[in-house]
Amino acid sequence: MGVVSDEFSTPAAVAPARLFKAMSTDFHNVFPKIVEPIQSVEFIEGTGAAGTIKKMTVLDGGESKYMLHRVDEVDEKELVYNFSIIGGTGLADPLEKVQFKSKFVEGPNGGCIREVQAQYFTKGDTTLSEETVKASQAKVNGIVKIAEGFLLANPDYN
Repeated sequence: MGVVSDEFSTPAAVAPARLFKAMSTDFHNVFPKIVEPIQSVEFIEGTGAAGTIKKMTVLDGGESKYMLHRVDEVDEKELVYNFSIIGGTGLADPLEKVQFKSKFVEGPNGGCIREVQAQYFTKGDTTLSEETVKASQAKVNGIVKIAEGFLLANPDYN
């Protein structure tokens, strides 16, 4: 199994605690409403704490696919949310799994920065191209921006 690591940060114009909640502990409620391809997020095991398995169903090119999302760590005090995509028809070949470690920290002017460490575990000796890693990074950054837009449009969301 090969491992490719990536680190990146995404700024947002909302408070860290609000973005943390929308992107982690309340993801299953918020994202099916604000990200059109996400059809549903359901709990398969657990209630949201570490060890929980969620099934996220997405529409990809007119085809329904799913990903299994395992919660690895939730720290509401430190605003840390770590999870892994561990399987499903939406996990791109040649990936075995993808781990994301994220922390939401104070940013300028009352905003925040989402810091992410991603590790892509490939099957066998397969490697990932830099373009593939950058495309994944762009998707994650886009999701942060969608959540930011939702939070700015809904100031009462806590």
